[in-house]
Amino acid sequence: MAPQDMAKVIGSGLLSFPVTHFDADLRFDEAPYRQHCGWMLEHDVAALFAAGGTGEFFSLTPAETVQVVRAAVEETAGRVPVISGCGYGTAIATEIAQGAEKAGADGILLLPQYLVGAKQEGLAAHIEAVCRSTNLGVIVYNRDNAVVNEDTLAGLCERNPNLVGYKDGVGDIELMMRIYCKLGDRLTYIGGLPTAETFAPAYLEMGVTTYSSAIYNFLPEWAVAFYKAARARDHARVHQMLRDFVLPYIALRNRGRGYAVSIVKAGMNVIGRPAGPVRTPLTDLSAAEHEELAALVAKAKASL
Repeated sequence: MAPQDMAKVIGSGLLSFPVTHFDADLRFDEAPYRQHCGWMLEHDVAALFAAGGTGEFFSLTPAETVQVVRAAVEETAGRVPVISGCGYGTAIATEIAQGAEKAGADGILLLPQYLVGAKQEGLAAHIEAVCRSTNLGVIVYNRDNAVVNEDTLAGLCERNPNLVGYKDGVGDIELMMRIYCKLGDRLTYIGGLPTAETFAPAYLEMGVTTYSSAIYNFLPEWAVAFYKAARARDHARVHQMLRDFVLPYIALRNRGRGYAVSIVKAGMNVIGRPAGPVRTPLTDLSAAEHEELAALVAKAKASL
């Protein structure tokens, strides 16, 4: 898929990041992962981001990342774009990007580099190296120690036609508006703050037409209903869904560091589609927390 075509597709609907399945020995468990991707595609999703943040990209080796992406590509069989997680230092990031392209991915989500901060010039050189290493469309994930400003992003877009997306994980409204006003429809804009549903109504008003829903992993029908309500600006329905599920879900998530991923895998257990444990240094929810989540999920299902 051409980068511009991929960008147009992902901007048209809800996005999701499949969790990555592990067995009891914490090895990638490909068969249930494929089944999960297929199940996700039974619902209304515009693209899958394989080996992304919810997919524990940070705990995968580059080779495992490519393996996960290849499995997603083969399972989706062209029905929706598959975007590969990518990151770490420049050498590793370019290697992953090239591996993902060979595996059949349709795009790259460039996550922050490992550990170190950097000046705008360094971030630009890093992003540009990844863009030039592949023919795939690249989405920059502004987050943590990798935050580019509107001028840096504009220069990168001018030099790299395959830089087609911007995902915001910062929550700086002024920066988001500066970027959108400077670049307009040159980019597709994606909401990337956890939990994305919380911010969807506000970000829609800033030109961010889509976001990545981790909740979609275990409540796809609920996630699609929320997305449609947000896009329709049905504020009463959005606020009701936030009050009844999202806000108590966030309160539970905030009890443990790293729970943004752990709670999604717990949700998979709740609905009877287990994805295995999280890899360390993450930890799974406690039994009591699991029960609380089960009650929230039951209430969310009953509301549909």
